[in-house]
Amino acid sequence: MIAVTGATGRLGGRVARRLAAAGVSQRLLVRELARAPHLPGAAANRAAFDDHDAVRAALAGVETALMVSATETADRVDQHRAFVDSAAAAGVGHLVYTSFVGAAPDATFTLARQHWATEQHIRASGLRFTFLRDNLYADFLPGMVGEDGVLRGPAGQGRVAAVAQDDVADVAAAVLTEPSPHAGASYDLTGPEALTLHEVAAAIGEGSGRAVRYEPETVPQAYRSRARYGAPGWQVDAWVSTYTAIAAGELAAVSDAVPRLSGHPARSLAQLLR
Repeated sequence: MIAVTGATGRLGGRVARRLAAAGVSQRLLVRELARAPHLPGAAANRAAFDDHDAVRAALAGVETALMVSATETADRVDQHRAFVDSAAAAGVGHLVYTSFVGAAPDATFTLARQHWATEQHIRASGLRFTFLRDNLYADFLPGMVGEDGVLRGPAGQGRVAAVAQDDVADVAAAVLTEPSPHAGASYDLTGPEALTLHEVAAAIGEGSGRAVRYEPETVPQAYRSRARYGAPGWQVDAWVSTYTAIAAGELAAVSDAVPRLSGHPARSLAQLLR
C-alpha cells in the first residue's frame, strides 16, 4: 500500500495518476474530500498534515508514503514535523519527501532552509527516507512573467536548471514502487540544461508567440516592485530570494537523476512549452 499526499495538487495528482495507471493500490491524503481525484485502486482520506489522529489513521498499514511539501505558510515546518511524527507513529516503512535542491540552513532561497529543517526532522524520526530535491518547477516559469511581458528579478546572469513537474512525478512514481534501493538517498532533480533568465524569457516568448524579455532588478527594486501585493514579509523574502539564489549560482547544477531514475531524458523548457 502506497500513500500520496497533495493528491489534489499539481505534483501529487500527477504521481497518483501514474500509480493508478500502473495498477498500484494507494491511499490519497487530502484536505478536501470533494476535490480528491477518482482513480482506480485509490481511496481518499481527509487528513491535514497537522491532524495527528487523521494522518495516523490514514497511514495505518501503509508501507511507503509520498510527502509532498505543504503549501507555503508561516508554519510550514511545524506542519511538516507534525506529519512526520504521525507517519512514524503509524508505522510507515519509507517516506519519500519532495525537498528542494541545495536545501541547507544557510541557503539563499529562504524556503530551501525550511526543506532542510524538514529533512533533519525526518532523519531524526528513524523513518527510512528518500529526498527528492527538486529545482524550480519549469512549469511555473511562465507565471513569473508580468502582464507587460517582462520577467523581472535580481537574478543577474545566473542560471537555473528548472525541472518539469512531469519528470519529478515520473521519478517519484519509480521510487515509490521500488523504494528499497533508494533508502537514505537524496536526488537533485533538474532539467537537462541551466538557462539564464534571458534565455528563459526567450523560450517563453517563442512558446507563447508574444514578446517576452528579462529585466534584471536590484534587490531593493525587487522588494519595491513586489510590495504592491501586500504579502507578508516571509513570503516576499521567498519571492525575492528565488532570484538571488539563481544569481548566487545555487540552482545552476544539472543532474542526471531524472534520466537515471525515470528511464527517459529530462524535458527541456522548450519541450515543456511546446
